[in-house]
Amino acid sequence: MSVLVLGLVIFLGAHSVRIFADSWRTRQIGRIGEMGWKGGYATVSAVGLVLTIWGYGIARRDPVVLWTPPVWAPHLAGLLTLIAFILFIAAYVPRNHFKGWVHHPMALSAAVWALAHLLANGTLNAVILFAAFLVWAVLAYRAARRRDSALGSVYPAGTWAKDGVAVLGGAVAWIVFGFWLHGWLIGVRPLG
Repeated sequence: MSVLVLGLVIFLGAHSVRIFADSWRTRQIGRIGEMGWKGGYATVSAVGLVLTIWGYGIARRDPVVLWTPPVWAPHLAGLLTLIAFILFIAAYVPRNHFKGWVHHPMALSAAVWALAHLLANGTLNAVILFAAFLVWAVLAYRAARRRDSALGSVYPAGTWAKDGVAVLGGAVAWIVFGFWLHGWLIGVRPLG
């Protein structure tokens, strides 16, 4: 479990700099340049991600069951992950209503994804992983909304065509991941 926790501290720690130390981040970018910052950020994130995946795999070998999820939990998790995929894609599609409504669909996507997985998993390693991501996503979303407020950010109105791109793209990604990639990468086939 210690490898999992170390990985989460490194990965989510790197992703939390903007939440807790935005002015320090800005100074570092000024000191080493944007490419230097991105290179260091990517390296630290990759190390954290590898440790998180490895640690989760180690912990899955001898799971500590905290509870057994109810029979409906995987079905609700499937629906929530569909929403998470749509929000994730919406973060990259300009001028869609999701961005106009929630402003930061990527952070909200991570929160919905983490909540879905918390509902469907009752092992200690899953709770640690998904609760950490849920807390981080909520804090990231809140910090981003505060930055928007401080800067007076305005998001352009969305179009139905761009919404369609986000919904269709998210649904296709959800189908591919849920039916094939999740089983291949994670070892669990949540959609069959």
